[in-house]
Order: sequence, then structure tokens, then C-alpha cells
Amino acid sequence: MPAGVNSVNTNAGALIALQNVNAINRNLTATQNRVSTGFKVVGAEDNASSFAIAQGIRSDLKSYQAVSQGIANAKGTTQIALAGTTAISDLLGDIQAKITEGLNPGNNTQQQAILQSDFSNLITQINQFISSSAYNGKNLLSSGTANAAVISNIDGSTIAIRANSQVTAAATVLAGQAITSTSVALVALTRINEARATIATVLGNLGADQRTITFQDDFIGEVSDAQEIGLGGIVDADLARESARLQAYQVQRQLSIQTLNIANSSPATLLGLFAGP
Repeated sequence: MPAGVNSVNTNAGALIALQNVNAINRNLTATQNRVSTGFKVVGAEDNASSFAIAQGIRSDLKSYQAVSQGIANAKGTTQIALAGTTAISDLLGDIQAKITEGLNPGNNTQQQAILQSDFSNLITQINQFISSSAYNGKNLLSSGTANAAVISNIDGSTIAIRANSQVTAAATVLAGQAITSTSVALVALTRINEARATIATVLGNLGADQRTITFQDDFIGEVSDAQEIGLGGIVDADLARESARLQAYQVQRQLSIQTLNIANSSPATLLGLFAGP
């Protein structure tokens, strides 16, 4: 339609004003969605590539949560085993003291029998510590236990946790000892020293494995946090900026509606051309 043509059939000004109203309403709706959800990318229609990347990161975050859960289970297993071994280590000191008492040639038969009874009870307590050192069905101290593997990353890599069944073996050897006389108590003293060396080795193993698990747990937490921060940079809305935009769009909509009203009233001015004298 040529510029400057006045028509009641086609109102170019109203069409342009309506286009502006629609565009502003779309922007206003999008901004309102960002403010209400906190996201600048809610779905693929907002930004297909960013949404696809975000979905991949969300999947990785869920995988990291699963890894953290597996590591937490492994940490529980080693902590229980370490607590049990520490308790056994403490108890070995009492057993060694009892054996030393049995080495006294001045003890009579009754005293030696009392010492033997105490000695046997302490050995029984060691076995109770071992049997109580299980977590989620896994006991690193029991006889015949195997090394455990725990998932350490989302690529499926694992960390090995060493079995320490030598604790049970040492307890079995001690259970076969006696302190009913000074001669057998002397043999028991050799066995208790061997047991203490075994327990020291196990404490070192469990302590090292526990540290490895803790380091990996911390690392997975840091990686997961970094992934979440990156995800936020992709999809999170800047609410301060969106708030300013929201106010601006609201003002623009009011002005565009007023402009549309003016444009719609323009054809009415043509009636003056046909007014009588």
C-alpha cells in the first residue's frame, strides 16, 4: 500500500503497533518465566544447544551422587573395621598384662587358674569385636573375606579396599594359648607379640585405605560442585537483570497498547472529510 494513502480497509499503523504489542508480550512472558522459575533455559525451545548440554550435566550430577553413595558405604565398612581393630589393639595390652602375670613363678595353682580364666575371657572378647565389625554385610576382619572394590568415579573406575582376615587368624592362634604355667605363658608371650605386630599392620592398612576413600570422596564432591556451578552458568537466570527487564517490558507494553489505540482511532478521522457544510 503506497505511503500516505488513507484507507478504512487497511490500517498500516495499527498492524505495526500490533506487531510491537505481540513482540513485547512474548518478551514479557519469557522474562516472567525466568523470574518465576529462576532459569533462563527451561526447555529446548529456549536454547536447544544449551538445554542439551545442561541435560548431559544433570545426568553426570546424578551419576556423581551414585558414586558418592558407593563411597559412603565403603567408608562405613572401613570405619567399622578400623574401630574393631583399634578395640582389639587396646585389648591386646590387657592380654599381654595378663600373660605377664602368668609368668610369675610365685603364683600358686589357684591363682594361675584364675589368670587362665581371665585370659580366655579376653580372647573371647577379641572374637566378639571381630564379629561385630561388619557394615552392610561386609566384614573386612573375618576369616576368608576378600578384598572389596568400591566405585570411585562415573567412568566406572574403582578403589580396592584390602581384606584383613589376618586379624581372625591371630585371634585363633591366641585362643590356642594358655597361661596355666610359667612355661606355657612364655609361649603365649611370643604369640601375643606376634599378634600385636599383625594388628599394627592391619591398622596401617585400614588407615591408608580410609584416607584413600576420604580423598576420593572429597574429590568427587569438588567435581560435582564444579559441575553444578557450570550448570548454573548455563541455565540459571540473572534475577537482578531479569527484574529490570520485567519492569521495562511492562512499561513498553503499556506504551505499545496506547500506540495501538491511537492507530486504531486513525480511520475515524476520515469521517471529517465527508462532513457536510
